Amino acid sequence: MTEQLRAELLTWIDENWDPEISVKEWWRRLSNAGLSNPTLGEPFGRSWDRSNTRLLASVIRERGAVGSPAGLGMMLAAPTILSFGTEEQIKRYVPRILDGTDSWCQLFSEPGAGSDLAGLQTKAVRDGDEWVITGQKVWTSEGQHADWGMLIARTDLDAPKHRGISWFAFPMAQSGVEIRPLKEMTGRALFNEVFIDEARVPHANLIGDLNDGWRVGNATLMIERAGIGGGHGIAYAAAHPGSIAKHLDRPVGSFVGKRLALAAGGVGPGTLQQLTDLARDRKKIDEPVIRQELAGLHSDLEIMRFNAMRGREKNQQTGAEGNLAKLNMTSALRRTRELAGTILGADMTLWGKDAASGGVLQEMTVFSPAPSIYGGTDEVQRNIVGERVLGLPKEPGPDKTTPFNELLQNRTNW
Repeated sequence: MTEQLRAELLTWIDENWDPEISVKEWWRRLSNAGLSNPTLGEPFGRSWDRSNTRLLASVIRERGAVGSPAGLGMMLAAPTILSFGTEEQIKRYVPRILDGTDSWCQLFSEPGAGSDLAGLQTKAVRDGDEWVITGQKVWTSEGQHADWGMLIARTDLDAPKHRGISWFAFPMAQSGVEIRPLKEMTGRALFNEVFIDEARVPHANLIGDLNDGWRVGNATLMIERAGIGGGHGIAYAAAHPGSIAKHLDRPVGSFVGKRLALAAGGVGPGTLQQLTDLARDRKKIDEPVIRQELAGLHSDLEIMRFNAMRGREKNQQTGAEGNLAKLNMTSALRRTRELAGTILGADMTLWGKDAASGGVLQEMTVFSPAPSIYGGTDEVQRNIVGERVLGLPKEPGPDKTTPFNELLQNRTNW
């Protein structure tokens, strides 16, 4: 079956790939064939598991083609809208994500609401058929390239903390929205601050029920954690989707062989192969410690794969698959970082494309603290597993029915 699918994919790419067409046209062809995100169900995808999706990625690389639109629209917005959106909303938003027309960012975290996300202060006030949004968000990945934001805001101050929150499809290109990139120690600016001052979003952009955004947002977060931890297996392109980056009308061939921004957000079989090849090239493959760590990384990746497989079987699910996936990924990333340093030695301190590994492993090392923080810290993941799955007692706190505006740590002057 695998060889038959591989042959079919090779034929399809040979018939459709053309480096002279635009990025937009190539992505349209992928989307129309259900190949932008084939893990989605029909009519948007092919209901594939990760093994078939990885096969597609390998075939795309083999033919020297460009992958799907990258970003949080594909990873988070599309699955969330498919789960909670109306039929009209699904038709409006999802196809434009899959063909790269629109780019999305995630407007969740705030300066005072990171690990305590339910303490968010960004407010939404109803004004006829619109909501007026005021607040500040931070750690907004790719916000500078986004057409839309997945925004959670407080729509009812008198409701308890985890109620009174709503999830909106928020248009980013409007007055009242200021985006400030945050430069990381890698020298890049993946993350941003977003300041929102009386910006507007139509009521029709409410995803899910009013004041039920905590449930919708939690689904988004679980998708994110599973994606960080398990990897989609999708071959993502180096071109940014959406109108703001202005990549859509460029020849798609100009992005062949390029990477988007990071070497670094996760670990997979390709990472293990890269480290194995590096150890062999440097005559270190027979060193016992390095062999042991390579075997350990292989075991980590297999555990991640088995966890993803269990997550697809409803009678095997614990409810913590996404949390465990993220914890496993950050653990594997730490092992990868230490192993790369052991293999490269002093060369691990050198930077740039002319350095050993092309600088990929070095950049991964510098970036490596981030995945243990974004998407919910490792400590938050362990708390969720302990409380929701193992039934351990929660930390003492106010009664769950206490209105948000009566909580001392969240009291505002609204």
